[in-house]
Order: sequence, then C-alpha cells, then structure tokens
Amino acid sequence: MSLVSIGDAELYTEVHGAGEDLLLVAGLGGMATFWHRQVDTLAERYRVVLHDHRGVGRSSAAPVVSSAIEMAQDLVALMDALEIDSAHIVGHSTGGAIGQQIALHHPERVRSLVLSASWAGPTQLFIDTFRVRRDILINAGVKHYMMVGSLLASPAWSMGENYPGMEAFLAERIANFPGLETELARLNAVMTHDLRYQVKNIAAPTGVISAKDDSLTPPGMSDELAALIPGAKQVLLPEGGHFCPLTVTDRYNRELVALLEAIQR
Repeated sequence: MSLVSIGDAELYTEVHGAGEDLLLVAGLGGMATFWHRQVDTLAERYRVVLHDHRGVGRSSAAPVVSSAIEMAQDLVALMDALEIDSAHIVGHSTGGAIGQQIALHHPERVRSLVLSASWAGPTQLFIDTFRVRRDILINAGVKHYMMVGSLLASPAWSMGENYPGMEAFLAERIANFPGLETELARLNAVMTHDLRYQVKNIAAPTGVISAKDDSLTPPGMSDELAALIPGAKQVLLPEGGHFCPLTVTDRYNRELVALLEAIQR
C-alpha cells in the first residue's frame, strides 16, 4: 500500500496476491475500498492492483480530470510506474468506461476486459438521472446527493436491512467526499462517456456483468455493450442493483471468476 507517482499526481495503490496482473477499477466513487470484498477471492488467482482515482481518497487532488479518457491515461501511467506491460482489467461503472478507453487506445495493454454495470453510450434516462443528481449536489448539498445516489445504486431489500439512519449510513461516504469541483468533474466524465460507435473495435476478450434490477445502468445498457463488442460474453445477475459487488458479493464473485476464466480460454 503506497502512493505511486504518475508525474503530475500521486495515486494511492494497493497490490494483493501473485500471478498475472488484474486491475480492479472503481466507478464514480473512485476508491480502492469499493473492491475490498473481491480482493481475497481474486488474489488467489491474480496479482490484484487497486487504486484511488486522482482527486479521490488518499490520492493527490490536482489537477482535476473531467473525462474517462483522462482517467484512463492516469491508469496507463500507473501501469507504467508499476512496470505492468499488460493486464486483465475489471472496471465497474465508470471504471468500465475507463477500461473501454484503454482497450481502444492502448489495446496492447489489455489482456482481457470485464465491464461491470457499465455502458457504451448514454440513454436519455441515463442523462436525465445524472442531471438530477448533479442538481441535487449543487442545490441541496452533499448529504442529500449521497443519499439519493445510495437509493439509486442499491436494491430496496439491501437498503432496508439494518439501516442505521441517514447520518450513520452516510458518515464514511461524506467523510471521503472529494469536494464539489472534483465531484462535478467526475459527473461530467460519466455524462460525456460515449463510445457506442467505437466499442466494436475492442479486440481484447471481453465479458459483461450486471444485475437485472440496476437502476443507474439498466440491463439494456449491458445488453448493448455485449452486442456491440465482438465475441463478448454476458452474465446477468437476478438481483443486486448497481452496487452488486457489495450487495450480492458471494454470487458476484463466483460469476466474475467464472467470467474471467471463460474469456481467457
């Protein structure tokens, strides 16, 4: 666990296990901790690399990045710093957008690619949802923004179990909020990611995994990814919402390991 220099920033980085390199790339929240429920399982087979995105968590803040391609450039720079020539990449949501960018612009760096609850290009529902979230952040503040995000990303049953009240439920996420400028830039990265007409050129073996009850990136968005990327294999979980790696961890981990094995054959 350390800070790794990528030139104009330092990225908090964790490395677990041994074997072929596997990069786990978080979504909008951008923190390595998102993947901690997957690390033990994956580290039995791979050398697992996690990082906090620029401006998030324990990584340095400036300069701000506001597009998935810039975030992808940061990850390629981290690979360079760690002397990783190529790796398997699993990207969740915005992390999947980052993975798509690397697979298209640096294909030699990607051994296989799994896109988890991600998308190729926005729908009108997607854009409207994130515009509402942005407006809530600006006009109602961080607490309300985080609460709405949690409600959208988690299935009702997972929110209803052992809910401790808003303050306790959001305390850790609010403590890690990166600041208004950084969060608005990251929302811009989400809203402007559109590779719908380019992902057909992804050559890396690709898998797509998502949940049927995902409200942020509904199943049709994963269906589109799987249909557009040549040879992509798809897994649709029956439940779990957008945060399926957290809400149905055991099922997600089993399916992810099987998907990685299937696309690497």
